[in-house]
Amino acid sequence: MPIGIITNVCAILFGGIAGALGSEIMSDSFKEGLNMTFSLCSICMGIYAIAPMKNLAAVVFAVILGTSLGIIFHLGKAINRGAQGMQHFISKFINAPSEMDQQTFETTLVTVVVLFCASGTGIYGTLTEGINGDATILISKSILDFFAAVIFGANLGAVVSLIAVPQIIILMIIFSLANFIVPLTTPDMILDFKATGGVLMLASGFRITKIKMFPTADMIPIMVVIMPVSWLWTNIILPLIH
Repeated sequence: MPIGIITNVCAILFGGIAGALGSEIMSDSFKEGLNMTFSLCSICMGIYAIAPMKNLAAVVFAVILGTSLGIIFHLGKAINRGAQGMQHFISKFINAPSEMDQQTFETTLVTVVVLFCASGTGIYGTLTEGINGDATILISKSILDFFAAVIFGANLGAVVSLIAVPQIIILMIIFSLANFIVPLTTPDMILDFKATGGVLMLASGFRITKIKMFPTADMIPIMVVIMPVSWLWTNIILPLIH
């Protein structure tokens, strides 16, 4: 049983619902303050994840390559359409927050989708649980995700809870592939993988506070290309340099 995945998905599902239901009793200043606080937490977690990386050049190349692929194949637009679809579905039952314009709503929703579905910690935690059954990482992450979902649910409405659907699909696929992926990795590759996840969390933190609107959805492929890039750097390029 993927206990960690189920816990993480439930945290987002119930956190989003709780935030939507409690939105009316939260003042705008309270929601804004919590939003800023969470963006700061995301930035701090990104810095923490990046710090132990082993191959800076590999991470930088993976970020450039992965983002380029996302832009070329219009991944951000596809995710945005998916986010709009979720909103159209939920709007049949519950109205979106009226104080937020549509563009801001969609931009924020895409950021949240990326944050919950493509974080380095979530993917690494899923790989760990898939290979040895240790759900500790995902359960710990679920605590933060629950409060994050409450915050975003208060701002965006019940649509945040629907992010649990693509999340469980993505994490279950990774869980199923864990036995094939993990044996091919090295400790250095895992650290570089976490570092690219940290880059995504940094970009998401800046985007939430509107400091800079990084194309976080288009950056998702960096999580796919980092491991082969890290392996190539360590086993082929570095020996040639030295």
